[in-house]
Amino acid sequence: MKVRIDKESCMGDRNCNELCPEVFQYDEDELISHILVEEVPKHLEDVVRQAATECAGDAIIIEE
Repeated sequence: MKVRIDKESCMGDRNCNELCPEVFQYDEDELISHILVEEVPKHLEDVVRQAATECAGDAIIIEE
């Protein structure tokens, strides 16, 4: 699984960072989240899906 963030849609609420800091990192300068990994580790896939579901801006895009 791969994941990316639509920078235009990211509202910077940091929910994804709190749910899965191994994959998402908040950028204090840009006030949005960034992806830390190219490929989501299998054991984190469910929490990344949860982050995408809970993303207020629908900015998290999952590629299976």
